[in-house]
Amino acid sequence: MYRLSERMKDCVSQGQPVPESLIAPLRESTPVVSDGEEIRRQLADEGYLFFRGVLDVDDVMAAREEIFTRLMEVGEIAPPAIEGIFSGESRRRELVDDLGRFWQSVSEGAAFRQVSHGPQVRTILSTIFGEPARAHDFIFLRPSPVGRMSNLHYDYPFFARGSDRVLTVWIPLGPVPVSDGPLIIVEGGDRFEDLLKPTLDADVDSNSAPKVSFFDDVIKFTRSRNTRLLTANFHPGDLLVFGMRTLHGSLDNHSPIGRARLSCDIRYQPAAEPIDERYVGPNPNGTTGAGYGELNGAKPLTEPWHIR
Repeated sequence: MYRLSERMKDCVSQGQPVPESLIAPLRESTPVVSDGEEIRRQLADEGYLFFRGVLDVDDVMAAREEIFTRLMEVGEIAPPAIEGIFSGESRRRELVDDLGRFWQSVSEGAAFRQVSHGPQVRTILSTIFGEPARAHDFIFLRPSPVGRMSNLHYDYPFFARGSDRVLTVWIPLGPVPVSDGPLIIVEGGDRFEDLLKPTLDADVDSNSAPKVSFFDDVIKFTRSRNTRLLTANFHPGDLLVFGMRTLHGSLDNHSPIGRARLSCDIRYQPAAEPIDERYVGPNPNGTTGAGYGELNGAKPLTEPWHIR
């Protein structure tokens, strides 16, 4: 394993190396993972919680192999599947009748759900909330080949119809070093009131994807706010939790071996509070009503993403 500082040159955003002064490691909360009062304090202070090695590594790698095997079967991942090397090709549209149903079946794999909705994650989130936690059924699974990144955004308007205590759980499904485009958090971005106001004012009752703040030049934006991008070299078993008002995105995947970054994000909330009906049930509608078909993951890996 290597520290972030040893591979700083591998942090790239929108094709530009991120200057060392603008990148910093995420603060780890692993020592207090069972201390609800302390982790709630850290979440309020930092806007996120980063836990190392709290999930079963064998379970995580089984989920990785399950997902990449499905993508190998449609020609997008080269064998062996667990390595996650993008083939540069796809037969998904040729072999799959309904892309949304296919992606739902991948997202509901038994090994994957053992990680995303299993007892280890649920216990940690229940500790954070100080009461039993519940996961949304609808899950955002993200296989990201070389050349992909996610622009900076807030999650709030996408998940604001139910409880106001929803948290995002981000899980690396295998190794995600900084060269492979891991998640980044903008330090202090949860206190940028000028950006939060239009985000919080978004029409959460609309079935259109809400308009949120995106930034074309991440490095320029980070400098303008006199802040830093926080990230890590992630390993199987790691877990990141953050709030709806945490500004985040990802670095570029420029893996030197052509590896696709595999991660997922799930929303958890207190089980006793109202839940957004779009994201629960056997066939959840998703943000726009198109179900799993609305997600980037439903597209063949050879096709460009829509924003976010």
